[in-house]
Amino acid sequence: MAVSKMTWRPQYRSSKFRHVFGKSATKECCYDGVPITRSVQDNNFCAVNPRFLAVITECAGGGAFLVLSLHHTGKVDPHHPRVSGHRGNVLDIKWSPFSDYCIASCSEDTTVKVWEIPPHGVFKNLTVPWKELQGHSRRVGLIEWHPTANNILFSTAYDYQVMIWNLDCPEQVIKNPMRTISHHTDVVLSMSFNTDGSLLATTCKDRKVRLMEPRSGNLLQEANCKTHKASKVLILGNMKMLLTSGTSRWNDRQIALWDQDDLSVPLLEENLDGSSGVLFPFYDPDTHMLYLAGKGDGNIRYYEISSEKPYIQYLTEYRSLLPQKGMGVMPKRGLDTSSCEVFKFYKLVTIKGLIEPLSMIVPRRSESYQEDIYPMTAGNKPALTAEEWLSGVDKGPVLMSLKPGSQVEELPSDMKGRSNRSQSRPGMLPLTYIQDQLEAKDAKEASAHAEDDGNLTPVSNGEDLTLCSPPKTENELRQKFHKQQEEIRRLRELLNQRDVHIKQLELEIKNIKNS
Repeated sequence: MAVSKMTWRPQYRSSKFRHVFGKSATKECCYDGVPITRSVQDNNFCAVNPRFLAVITECAGGGAFLVLSLHHTGKVDPHHPRVSGHRGNVLDIKWSPFSDYCIASCSEDTTVKVWEIPPHGVFKNLTVPWKELQGHSRRVGLIEWHPTANNILFSTAYDYQVMIWNLDCPEQVIKNPMRTISHHTDVVLSMSFNTDGSLLATTCKDRKVRLMEPRSGNLLQEANCKTHKASKVLILGNMKMLLTSGTSRWNDRQIALWDQDDLSVPLLEENLDGSSGVLFPFYDPDTHMLYLAGKGDGNIRYYEISSEKPYIQYLTEYRSLLPQKGMGVMPKRGLDTSSCEVFKFYKLVTIKGLIEPLSMIVPRRSESYQEDIYPMTAGNKPALTAEEWLSGVDKGPVLMSLKPGSQVEELPSDMKGRSNRSQSRPGMLPLTYIQDQLEAKDAKEASAHAEDDGNLTPVSNGEDLTLCSPPKTENELRQKFHKQQEEIRRLRELLNQRDVHIKQLELEIKNIKNS
């Protein structure tokens, strides 16, 4: 019998994400003076989309959260209007994946509320929600939107129930959930969906990891590992694996990787350190990168996940002296592709009342769009209606390209004049900005021909003429000011890009002369 000899193998492998580094924003681009909540709940307390930043705040006499325009950086007014309709502390907030103006919140007052944010932000206190969900008997600690079905919301509370809500109904107050899942014997600590939303994984205070079918609530598998106490869980996209973060038998912080089809024994367990803060895992299915941010830590570790052994490859870590209480994550469609940004956190620093944007960047010399690090990704259009999902249909997400200008082409023709700004992210690239201006011009010319028919609203510079009148109140003045600031920022970006382009052309001319 031949004995196989071990061959020497290098300790690293080729990866385009091996040199990813974290870049924190400058002081001017942070949000300062934010009264971040002092709640001890193990949630992120922050939610971000390409237009708004929402953060749970400390306040007396009920619960509230702030909604800031993404460009509203610098010192935040202590009297900034809030979303304050809850009677108890707000414990979790989540933006809808399909609308940048819809956000859900849950609270100690046992309710879940869904809010509609005005297009230009919150300029007066919001107290009346779009929907109020009443069904839980104890405080609601966690909410999650379905990743592909429109207006389907999951909530879980300290009554150990997971409830499924259908927001596609005429009632403003919904008292009965579509379904209640009652498999848990203690508080649910986290929930995670796979890519098409056909599987739901949960971790519970009873140390068990459960995998279930979310529509029916049927329990598919249950893991009870004595050497690993899981607190957070993630389904790793379509890789058929689960990742949990928690503690080992000796109270070391630990991550464990599980086979989705067999939760009896973990594929891998890795101890990290002896700190006590909860580990928040974040996964990017496009780059297969895993980020681990510990509560109270200043560092963020990141790894690359593969479907073959050793499964998890450590890349490096971002280090900072400022400890994080929670982290908001920008959706992929809000990233800056011109700087090769592949992930973006919004880090809550309670001791300074600061929210610090943190970009994870792949270092590339070229400033052109990098196709290999930006594959087609989940967009902001639902694949299913609530009724279709409830009837038994599962569909993967509607994909979009992150190439600048490509998402503009998908807009309906009758909405191009007004919806262009809402569909693309603030801080646009020059190409998108130029298209914005051209389409505004087209809309203006079209309105001149259509005034007799009354089919189109006259527009000036891409806006309704009614909005172009002089401001009459303080709120209107503030709206105009923020619009003007946004326009100035866009023009500065355009000028910077032109300067870079001029330098590149000068270098090319010089090289041609030398050759």
